[in-house]
Amino acid sequence: MKIFYNKKDLRAYLGTSRSDSETVGFVPTMGALHEGHLSLIEKGLSQNALVVVSIFVNPTQFNNAEDLKNYPRTLERDVTLLKTLSKDKIVVYAPTVEDIYSDLVISESFSYDGLEHEMEGKFRAGHFDGVGTIVKRLLDIVEPESAYFGEKDFQQLMIIKKLAEKHNIPVKIVGCKIHREVDGLAMSSRNERLKPEYRNAAPFIYKTLKSAKQKFGTKSANKVTEWVINQFANHGLLELEYFTIADEKTLKPIKRRSNTKKYRAFIAVFADDIRLIDNIALK
Repeated sequence: MKIFYNKKDLRAYLGTSRSDSETVGFVPTMGALHEGHLSLIEKGLSQNALVVVSIFVNPTQFNNAEDLKNYPRTLERDVTLLKTLSKDKIVVYAPTVEDIYSDLVISESFSYDGLEHEMEGKFRAGHFDGVGTIVKRLLDIVEPESAYFGEKDFQQLMIIKKLAEKHNIPVKIVGCKIHREVDGLAMSSRNERLKPEYRNAAPFIYKTLKSAKQKFGTKSANKVTEWVINQFANHGLLELEYFTIADEKTLKPIKRRSNTKKYRAFIAVFADDIRLIDNIALK
């Protein structure tokens, strides 16, 4: 398996290895790979001759220095996992911070037509500037035909689609369904850091989302939100940061239900000091 640690060598390899008739897919990750990541890569492999997987813990999208410090870095294990999918159709790009940012580790400023001000944007200042900065740079380096992102970070997925549109980046952004543990917990690299009692409690998040979806069929968004807030207020371990029912396209909270719009419920929860997010499509 080819592993590149700088963009110069990666671009040189891609320039000589891809033919005019072959396409390159791209899956950006921060490592600590799990089945959710692998499902994105498998999707990419099914649609492209080659898939580039970046493994880079991006400092500019963390607004918590301790979170950045503690984020798992498991490159050797990640490469072993990738080899179970393919040894010759996957290329790993594991750059240094210097290779991506040179001497200036700061975010660019982006406008996503208001998508950045909802939900995660309200609680993680500058987060989507960091996301836009790294994704744009990686897309410029790899120049893939398609890039694959999970719907667990649905707001991020919509923002990246907007990024590609506004900056005329010639790439198809492909959203892939949420990959879950057997007990329903959305797969995340952060799950590895959960203490046992919090890991056992965490499936309550998805259970609550499923109940909220059912209630949304007969109750108002306000009533459903109140119910969710009460569920977590009575929970001994999990702390609700936010729950929002929003328009899938604009990400703005629902005001009046419309049969012509699609809605989604979004949630962020603290399990001790680990922040977990999830969402579910609503009918």
